[in-house]
Amino acid sequence: MPSEVLLNLVPARVLVAFLLSMPAVARAEWQAVEHVRTYAIKGTTGMELYRSIGERGPEVRGSRAIAFTDFKLTWSRKYEPRNGGCVLASARPNLVITYMLPKPAEKLPAPVRAKWETFIAGVQAHERVHGDFIKDMVRQIEDVSVGLTVADDPDCRKIRKELTRRLGPISKAKGKRDSDFDRTELKSGGNVRQLVVDLVNDGLGPL
Repeated sequence: MPSEVLLNLVPARVLVAFLLSMPAVARAEWQAVEHVRTYAIKGTTGMELYRSIGERGPEVRGSRAIAFTDFKLTWSRKYEPRNGGCVLASARPNLVITYMLPKPAEKLPAPVRAKWETFIAGVQAHERVHGDFIKDMVRQIEDVSVGLTVADDPDCRKIRKELTRRLGPISKAKGKRDSDFDRTELKSGGNVRQLVVDLVNDGLGPL
């Protein structure tokens, strides 16, 4: 059956609704690539393992961390001159997230191994939240990017400056979100703080 006949069979109100729902610009379907890397630590007791983390953990802002989440983000963007202006018609992110976690180099006694498995599962869950923050940031960047239009910009130069201006607050907000989350998790009674307490002294005393 010819396509124009099929089109005529669609009620007008349905066709209008469908056309109104169609996006004017292209939004990318994407997924982050996530990797887990480890660094070796020494020890066969909870305290020895924690001390080794303090000696070998990743450096973050001048101090050692238990674990760290890093990312690499690049974009494939399509700018289109339209009516004397410029439109950012599509923006596809390429996001790679890397989680750096500690790993004992030696075989652990069964009781210590059980404590370690609880500890590292909690630490990894903490870092995955940072990974979610990164993904949220990328989605926010996508929201302000795709469809961005700047008038009187036939060479698509002004739009790049405008995009950079809009991205600054998003990055800053993500950094604050990370800091606030870490502060909550590391304070007395926080989840990560308690994981450390349970690892080094079975949770019997304050740290």
